[in-house]
Amino acid sequence: MSTQKKDLLTLFDYSTEQIREIIKLAAEIKAKRYSNEYSKLLDKKTGVLIFEKPSLRTRITFETAIHELGGHVINLASEAVGIGTRESIEDVARNLERVVHLIVYRTFGHDKIERLARSSSIPVINALTDTHHPCQALAFGLTVTEARGDVKQNVVFVGDGNNVCNSIMVICAKLGHNFTFAGPKGYEPKKEMIERCKEICAQSGGSISVTNDLYKAAAKAEVFYTDVWASMGQESEAQERKAIFADYQVNSALIAAASKDVLVSHCLPALRGEEITSEVLDSSNSVAFEEAENRLHVQKAAIVHLFS
Repeated sequence: MSTQKKDLLTLFDYSTEQIREIIKLAAEIKAKRYSNEYSKLLDKKTGVLIFEKPSLRTRITFETAIHELGGHVINLASEAVGIGTRESIEDVARNLERVVHLIVYRTFGHDKIERLARSSSIPVINALTDTHHPCQALAFGLTVTEARGDVKQNVVFVGDGNNVCNSIMVICAKLGHNFTFAGPKGYEPKKEMIERCKEICAQSGGSISVTNDLYKAAAKAEVFYTDVWASMGQESEAQERKAIFADYQVNSALIAAASKDVLVSHCLPALRGEEITSEVLDSSNSVAFEEAENRLHVQKAAIVHLFS
C-alpha cells in the first residue's frame, strides 16, 4: 500500500495551513468553474459513492464535482454492497481499490470509514458519519471567508452537539475562531472532542466555550450555526427532542440579540419552524444556501488536494 495515499476523514487530520489552502483553492475553483483548468484531473478515473444515509446536497455536489474534474461516477446502492454484512469492510476496500480511484462513503459509525480507509490504497472521503462531517465544515469555512475575509469570528452553534457541531467546532479551532456551543444540558459535544479542540486553540488563538444560556452567547455572536434537533438515526427521539430544544430556536428574537449583520447558516435540510424559522432562513442574514453551493467547490478542492 502506498504511503503517499491521502484521505479526508476528519479535519483533525489536517493542519491549519492545509485547511486554509483548501479553502483558498476552493475560492479559485469557484471563480474559474467554467474554465478547463481542472477539467482533466480525474480523466479516465472513477469515483464510487456509497451512501448508507439519505442525501441531497452531498450526493449531487460530489457527482457534479467528479464529473467537472473529468471523472466518472458510480453510485453503489448501499443495500447492494452490504458493507460489513454481505461482505467485510476490508474486502470491499480491497476490491474497490483495484477497479476505481476514489471512494466517497456516507455511513453511521465513524469506525466503519476508518476501517475502509485503512484497508484501501486509494483516497477515501467522509461524506458524513455519526461523528464528523468535514466537507460541511470546509464549506462553512469558505462561506465565512467569502463574507468576512480571513478575520476571527465569534461563532455560536445552537442546538445539539452532533456530527455537524463537532466539525464546525474543529474548523473554528483550526482557523482560530471563537466557538461557543449553546444548547440544552446533556446535549453538549462529547468532553474529549471539546478538550481536543481546546488544545488546537492553544496554538491557533481561538477559543471553545460551552453554555446552556443561549441569549448570553448571542450577545457576542457574529455567526450563528444550527442543525436539526434529531439527526439521521434519531428519528424515534424527534418528539422528545422537540420539547427539550424548544428554547434553542434560531428566530428573529435571537437575531435581534446579536450584532445587526450576524450571519446565519444551517447544514440543511432544515425543519422550518423547529430549529430555525423561515423568516431567518430566508433573510439577508442567511448564508445557508451559499454554503450548500460551496459544498461543490470545497469538495473539488479536497479532491485536487487528495490527488496532488
